[in-house]
Order: sequence, then structure tokens, then C-alpha cells
Amino acid sequence: MTNTVLITGTSSGLGRATAKLFHTRGWNVVATMRDPAKETEFIDMDGVLVTRLDVEEAASIGEAVENGIREFGGIDVLVNNAGFGAFGPLEVTPFETMRRQFEVNVFGVLQTMQALLPHFRSRKSGTIVNVTSVGGRMGFPFGSLYHGSKYAVEGVSEALQYELAPLGIKVRVVEPGAILTDFSGRSLQMSNDAAVTEYQSLLQSVLEAYGKYMSSGSEPDKIAEVIFDAATDSSATLRYAAGGDAVEMLAGRAAADDDKFFASIKSQFGIAS
Repeated sequence: MTNTVLITGTSSGLGRATAKLFHTRGWNVVATMRDPAKETEFIDMDGVLVTRLDVEEAASIGEAVENGIREFGGIDVLVNNAGFGAFGPLEVTPFETMRRQFEVNVFGVLQTMQALLPHFRSRKSGTIVNVTSVGGRMGFPFGSLYHGSKYAVEGVSEALQYELAPLGIKVRVVEPGAILTDFSGRSLQMSNDAAVTEYQSLLQSVLEAYGKYMSSGSEPDKIAEVIFDAATDSSATLRYAAGGDAVEMLAGRAAADDDKFFASIKSQFGIAS
């Protein structure tokens, strides 16, 4: 029997790469996106169902799950990939942006898991893979909202594994570093007010550092491999670092206490203690 995966955010980037990888490995794929009418490649693939899912619309989540089960007879793995990053000084960030950051990155993940859990529970099996970030284990300047949302999913996932394990349901967290996708374009929302001059020098320094870091990231195909490995791993592992930079950064963070880590970040960006 062919396994089936439902993936959110497959219109581009990591989600698209992940959908293609599962498909090449012989899986059925429920490829979800906000606007399926624009899709031209997946609709012609056998074993791929393109269906609408907007993580900000609960009804669309339920419909996507129902469509996938109806099409393939069941769903074995959920990959929560959809998300975006809100960055900038918190002081000048509109509340609407704050709300949407958590609506998409946190509540969208919660609602998608909640929609699939009855199905997984009835089958006494299933795997949830939540894509977070190294930014869910450490924070950097002007990323309070993004990091907050990823930390939240990390905490949810860690707690959820205990209540779902007795039901035969696994929870995985994949923590990528930089990925060579359009994250810094369509998936990044920057808030700033140049009139608030006190933030501008540090913000410029941070943006330059982010730009260099993101341009040296991993190809999405490599991160998709880690997602596939996490989804098919029979061990009890919760967290999977994805990308050489992620492995290095997470190891460094684990080896340093808060004082040392915070001091290194302040030194890197010239932040006065």
C-alpha cells in the first residue's frame, strides 16, 4: 500500500522541494497551497492531489484533509511547512503583523494538526513533521516575532509528543538553517520606521549579516531529505537539525551558557551591554 503525505505551502521553496522528493520516493502527495489555480506542474502528476489550504482559514484546512483522505484512502504523514518571517523593531511593528505572524506560524500549525489527529488516532498511526528553524532554538536581533513563533512550535511539539506516543502517533521537528529559497523575498515581512533613528544603525548591520547568511544556505532539496528522513524514522527522535550551518549553530548554542552566547551575539553586532 502506498503511503500518503500532506504538505502545506507547496507552491514554492522548501514545500515544493519536499513534495517532489516524496513523490519520487513513491509516495502519494497531497500538495496544498493557497491558490491551486496557479499550479501548472503538480496537476499533471499521477499520485499528486493539488488542493487549496490556507492556514489562516480553518475551513480550508478541514477540506484539504477530507480531500486527501477521499483521494488516497488515508494520510500517513503531515508536514507543516507553510510560514513566513516578520522582522524589524518591535516598537514600530503594526499589531496586524504581530497577529498574522502567530496566525500563520503557530495557529495554522495547531489547526492543521488538530484537523488530522482524529484520522491518525483512528488508525493508531501517523507522523507529524513540524518545520521550525534554528531560530526556534536561539534568537537574533529584530526577530522577536519570528523567533517567538518558532519557539512556540518547538514547545508545542515537545509537549505533544508525550500525549500522542501512546496513540501510535509520532511528532518530529525539523530545524533548518539558511535555505536558498525566496524566504527573504515573498516570505519575509520587514517593518521599520526610519524616523525612529535609534534602531537604524543596528538594523542595517543585522540586515547585512542576514543577507550574507541567507545567500550561503543549503539547497531546498537537501533540507527536504531531512524532512523525509524525519517522517520515515522509526526511532523516538524529536529534533532534526537540517543543513550544515544548522548542525554547527545548534551544537554551538548547546555548548554555551546564556551569558557566553548572548555576549557573542552582542560582540558580533557591536551591541553595548
